[in-house]
Amino acid sequence: MDVPIIELTAVTKSFGPVSVLKGVALRARAGEVTALVGDNGAGKSTLIKGLAGVQPYDTGEVRFAGELVSLSNPREASRLGIEVVYQDLALCDNLDIVQNMFLGREETVLGTFDEGEMERQASETLRSLSVRTVKSVRQKVSSLSGGQRQTVAIARSVLKSAKVVILDEPTAALGVAQTEQVLALVRRLADSGVAVIMISHNLIDVFAVADHINVLYLGQMVASVETSATNSSDVVGYITGSKTYMGASE
Repeated sequence: MDVPIIELTAVTKSFGPVSVLKGVALRARAGEVTALVGDNGAGKSTLIKGLAGVQPYDTGEVRFAGELVSLSNPREASRLGIEVVYQDLALCDNLDIVQNMFLGREETVLGTFDEGEMERQASETLRSLSVRTVKSVRQKVSSLSGGQRQTVAIARSVLKSAKVVILDEPTAALGVAQTEQVLALVRRLADSGVAVIMISHNLIDVFAVADHINVLYLGQMVASVETSATNSSDVVGYITGSKTYMGASE
């Protein structure tokens, strides 16, 4: 717990003359939910794409479990155990839960799909996350609710022993009951030892599950604070730039 699983130091990213990230620092620890908040255009998506290896940072250091690494492509990020659940979930409605969870990384035996092994692993992963809202892993995704779809997307991300799971607006467009279900899953995911980084505009959700809150403002990390040591009014102030964070970054 003393060494962050993810530690960014002074990372920058520019697109032509536009500087999007300006020396950003971020830490995420195993077993914790680290929230990343900020207004539209603050640089949240760019920061996450750098962690995912989609758009590598221009400068700065990235450390994984204390070791200096280069996240030059998505395969490298995935090899380390960094998984991203994007807001659109990237699920195929015409496929069932097992097929979605193993899409592009199917288990094979003698050149054919090992359906039994994939079904076993999918069921075991859902069970390990205490998911009880899915009747069968052979249900088509098209038959699932929004909350169940988010559950499948999160389960897919941890199927191959992910160490860091990044969630992009996991409760967007969900109802009250489904939001509660997904937030409970996020908390269980962290409690299982995974480092969870959650991007969200919903501060109620952030305060419900996050251990630590980081605020981006115009490409700079302007606040990094334990959730228990702040309140929503202060966080809104950091997001809008009307309040200056006086504490020391962790």
